[in-house]
Amino acid sequence: MYGLTRATLTLIGVAAAGVLIWLATQILPDDASTASPSEYWFAFAVVAAGGLVIALSQLLGGWTKWGWPRVSVHVFLIGFLPTLVVGGWILAAGEPGSHWLGTHVRNWSSDIGIGSLVGDLTLMVQAIAFGIGLVFGLTFDTTGPRVARKPIPAVTPQPAARGGDGAGDDRRVRIGDGNAPEPEPEAVPRTGAPAEK
Repeated sequence: MYGLTRATLTLIGVAAAGVLIWLATQILPDDASTASPSEYWFAFAVVAAGGLVIALSQLLGGWTKWGWPRVSVHVFLIGFLPTLVVGGWILAAGEPGSHWLGTHVRNWSSDIGIGSLVGDLTLMVQAIAFGIGLVFGLTFDTTGPRVARKPIPAVTPQPAARGGDGAGDDRRVRIGDGNAPEPEPEAVPRTGAPAEK
């Protein structure tokens, strides 16, 4: 049943992501280089939503343990924020026209010597936008089902019987659950000279 649920929700996620990507193509004009900044950013936000839908379909499909969803702070800080910064930089560099943000990011990229790399990556802005949404979706996890746990009984140490000469000290290690009979203690070693025959 688990495999069927996950497969069905994966298919639904893929279909929803496909609809969102198609919707993004309707937002952009036929010649993407003539898109306004609002058309450009809105279209790629919709593509990023497609990546988010894929990640959420896996979360809802139960592959992460079922239970209540939560945000993993470590994945958000270490995984998503760098992805957002680098991916957002490339998306900004790919902004068509000579608008303020795109122009500045392209100039800054050239100034720090990564202009060629950023220029190459702007050819794949659709995949980068999708990846940003996907990584954001991966910051969500589930806590798993609540499991009733049996309380662990407290162990109370028993005081050892002490005699004046130390012969009554009970320093044996107890192994077992307490229901098994205890083994016989070893004989005390003899002191003195061996008996002659």
